[in-house]
Amino acid sequence: MRSVISIVPRASQEVVASMIRTIFAQPDAKYFQAQFDEVVRVLTPSHPKVARMLQDAREDIPASCGFPPKHWRQICSTNPIERVNKEIKQRTEVVGVFPNPATLLRLAGAVFVEQHDEREAGSRRYLSEASMRQLDTLNVALTDADAGTLTGVIHIPELTAA
Repeated sequence: MRSVISIVPRASQEVVASMIRTIFAQPDAKYFQAQFDEVVRVLTPSHPKVARMLQDAREDIPASCGFPPKHWRQICSTNPIERVNKEIKQRTEVVGVFPNPATLLRLAGAVFVEQHDEREAGSRRYLSEASMRQLDTLNVALTDADAGTLTGVIHIPELTAA
């Protein structure tokens, strides 16, 4: 979003950002695609660069549509990554100077292990167990039924084990 907004004149930034946000506020993949097409159509005359950027990202933007709608917000968010980066930054500032790169790597690795353990054992998970069961349901439905009859369902083996 930042890269798109950076090429828009300041006076139009809020309007363009609001229009793009409407794409992600749709209830399912069908409406998502329809809104995407409408936003590109509206932006083409006034902001052709933005429309072109959206068109270039057409395959990547709706990637979250294969997941249950309750997951969309978490998938599109960078909050977990930012939280880990903040934790690493805080710990490196406490240490100050590292004698060699291996010590920095050990510290960062320890932060990742700690975050992983916290998410595994903690009661607050970024994606709850109940919502992860929805993925299992989608994967079972895809396995049991003919893949050609199901539209919008993507088999995600990596998340089945999660």
